[in-house]
Amino acid sequence: MSSSANHEFVIHVRTGDVQGAGTDANVSVILHDEQGSFTDQLQLNHVFKNDFERGNLDVFQLPKDKTAFIDKLGKLEIFRDDSGFGSSWYVERITVENKSNGDVYIFPVFRWLRPHYHYVFRENDTFLPQDDAQQEQRRLDLEDKRRIYVVDTSDVTLPASIKELPLEEQIPSQHRWDLQKLKLNLIAQSSITMLTTGRWKSLDDIRNVYVRKIFNEPWASHLWREDSFFGYQRLNGPCPCIIRLCSHIPHKLAVTTDNLEPILEGKSVAEALSNKSLFECDLNILHNLVCKGEDYVVCAPIALLYRNNKDQLVPVAIQLFQDPGSDNPVFLPSDDPNTWLLVKMWYNQAEATYHQSLTHLGYTHLLMEGVIVALHRQVSISHPVFKLLAPHLLFLLSINKLAVDKLLAVDGWIDKTMSSGRNGVLNLNRRKGWRMNVQGILPEDLRTRGVSEENVLPGYYYRDDSLLLYNAIKTYITSYVDLYYDTPQRLLDDKELQDWAGEMVQSRENGGIGLEGVPGDGEFRELEQLILTLTSFIFTCSVQHAAVNFPQYDYYGFPPVYPLSLVGRPPADKSPRTEADILNALPDKKQTMDAMIVTKILSQKGVKSLGDFEVNYICDPDAEKIVENFREGLKKIGVIISERNRSLDTPYDYLHPDSIPNSISA
Repeated sequence: MSSSANHEFVIHVRTGDVQGAGTDANVSVILHDEQGSFTDQLQLNHVFKNDFERGNLDVFQLPKDKTAFIDKLGKLEIFRDDSGFGSSWYVERITVENKSNGDVYIFPVFRWLRPHYHYVFRENDTFLPQDDAQQEQRRLDLEDKRRIYVVDTSDVTLPASIKELPLEEQIPSQHRWDLQKLKLNLIAQSSITMLTTGRWKSLDDIRNVYVRKIFNEPWASHLWREDSFFGYQRLNGPCPCIIRLCSHIPHKLAVTTDNLEPILEGKSVAEALSNKSLFECDLNILHNLVCKGEDYVVCAPIALLYRNNKDQLVPVAIQLFQDPGSDNPVFLPSDDPNTWLLVKMWYNQAEATYHQSLTHLGYTHLLMEGVIVALHRQVSISHPVFKLLAPHLLFLLSINKLAVDKLLAVDGWIDKTMSSGRNGVLNLNRRKGWRMNVQGILPEDLRTRGVSEENVLPGYYYRDDSLLLYNAIKTYITSYVDLYYDTPQRLLDDKELQDWAGEMVQSRENGGIGLEGVPGDGEFRELEQLILTLTSFIFTCSVQHAAVNFPQYDYYGFPPVYPLSLVGRPPADKSPRTEADILNALPDKKQTMDAMIVTKILSQKGVKSLGDFEVNYICDPDAEKIVENFREGLKKIGVIISERNRSLDTPYDYLHPDSIPNSISA
């Protein structure tokens, strides 16, 4: 043991970078060694310096004569009074160094500290509730959280949300979401002055607006007329989760064998079905969707697609509404080219409505909000599962509030740019059909849609990359869960996690989140149920959100590719159309500009890549090794995707691990 005269303890205190985090209160600590000895109360203070300001790191050297008898630090006791103009204090992390022997002790705090309460933290602060010596502290922390994180189920059109945004959830800088300011700046930088009013004169006229450094021309603008690109959109566009294997021709699709067989390269319909060459996209959820006005329509189409001998997926039949009739014919590739092109645009407009309302907003942003609220209410910050999930939940509550307030507001961006308007988006969220044990578990979703096998749909890069990442995340979580739960009984005895599971599935009418399909249905009885649930959440907040968010500008940025709105009525017969008919259906220049700006903003990555956490909640050395293994696995996946992309004319890089944020940050 080293001489006590050489002991010198240095404390590093990181105040959180959240609104109101700094304090003017008096702060003191007591150090406890492993044998039960402890120091006197030691005040942390620099004379003539304003300590503990928001986002600051303050370093204090403790007097040697007061700490000389402490060798191995057992726990840290810290407390504050309520003096000063602003006494509230949010602490992110405390690190204690023993300069005499090089020992470093990390105490992750991530809490508002109540006045006059003596908080006690042990190194790394990672305990299941049944193992935590600080039971009263843990109980009081959760009571505080439940007062702050209140479930709001008053809006029946949206998933459960948070009633009022806590200070610690607010984004430090919100300039990225000042849409009006961004709009003016982008116009000034790119000189897009012709986008203020009026309609398009020609399709080439649209291309004149693109400026390389600000608004690059989306690569899809050169391919949008091609049937093979329409098929590619269903696999790798912003909404890659609708397509399913066709086992029989949908009964509502009034297409005949005579219509199809000339397109099937010599195969009969029965052979194409047997060979797993026919696929369908059925947007029946849009049936009778009320739009923002009588001048707007959103179709509820059914599309039939065929994988041809070149392994290209191409559309072979599109019916724009669910019920067949003389005014709702089945359109075919052999129809008038402009009519067929217009029909594909109306299909894409319907899918864009589904994408923005559900695939993006509903099934990532809004669903995950309830999960976060319930986690904070039921699971302590000291819990290893909280520390696992926290990096993947960063900013979501604040982003959602901004989205609802700015984009989903009356006369907001959605109202102005989408045919459905905000009421249609809200209506679709009421109709939602997402279940965690199907849509929320990727392998099950792919299996249910009949597209899990690579040879069934070659070129389905979303599927291929997502599966690699899903499996990497599940392996990571399995190792992490096994570290803390060596037996299923340990899970059953974990009251916090069981309460979390219960609140997630509890009905909205009874104050719960109302999440459907959670493995265990409100009780985690097996470790695999917990692993699947955690994998679903992390996958959704990182990989799935990246897949449906970051392609947006590439598709929405050129209106004919993926129109949010179309003018007039969709084709009700097969009469020939002209380019003027296509132009007249497109949104005007002002709507186009709004779509370009917001999708450009949303398509920009704002936080670090998957596995490279903005805030490190995990300090347990054994868990840190598991995190490092996860990072190494992601690097290998990145190499695989990069190698594949080098051979593609159009690389699919939205799901390269370097391109995926940890959390839903846009």
